[in-house]
Amino acid sequence: MSLDGKIATKSGESRISSEVDLKRVHKLRASVDAILVGISTVIKDDPMLDVRYGAKYTKSPTRVILDSLARISLHSRILKTAKTINTIVAVTERAPKGKIRNIESMDAQVLITGHKKVNVRAVLKHLEKIGCKRILVEGGGEINWSILSQGLANEMIIMISSMVIGGRSAKTLVEGSGQSHISDTLKMKLSKVKRQTRDELVLYYRSA
Repeated sequence: MSLDGKIATKSGESRISSEVDLKRVHKLRASVDAILVGISTVIKDDPMLDVRYGAKYTKSPTRVILDSLARISLHSRILKTAKTINTIVAVTERAPKGKIRNIESMDAQVLITGHKKVNVRAVLKHLEKIGCKRILVEGGGEINWSILSQGLANEMIIMISSMVIGGRSAKTLVEGSGQSHISDTLKMKLSKVKRQTRDELVLYYRSA
């Protein structure tokens, strides 16, 4: 995130990480069993969610997309590569049946859970059943809130860059409904601080 807590500009540009940080992120991806993101991230960035940037790996982690109404594009890079990288799209009971069939036709798995919103706990339980023990949640802010507010995060790893983005409408690291009282906020414990470059810090927090 930026120095002022933003993960993108007001126009949606999100290239905050330096080349050094991208290598760190991809090394982290190579160490997990699955990567989980929300559909907004997929729609805005069209990511691959694979492992590149020189990280040593045998295969890319399972990609998990939380997508209540099955809005993911059939032309997205994620679905286009679902034949070679294990991909799960988690939707709700309200997702159009035709779109679900289309997603499955791209060799992605569809997990139906929840009515209004995807049941995140059910998704994590499913991942545990199929052998995914270490899950990397890469956002965005709504998903980060959902995970944190339900007490489902064991660790937060935050890279802080030296840039200041500003903007009322610029996305922040954690969004959602938020807490009204300081006494209700989630408490984390700082476990490590790493100076990654001259202008970047990486903070490691554990759940209290």
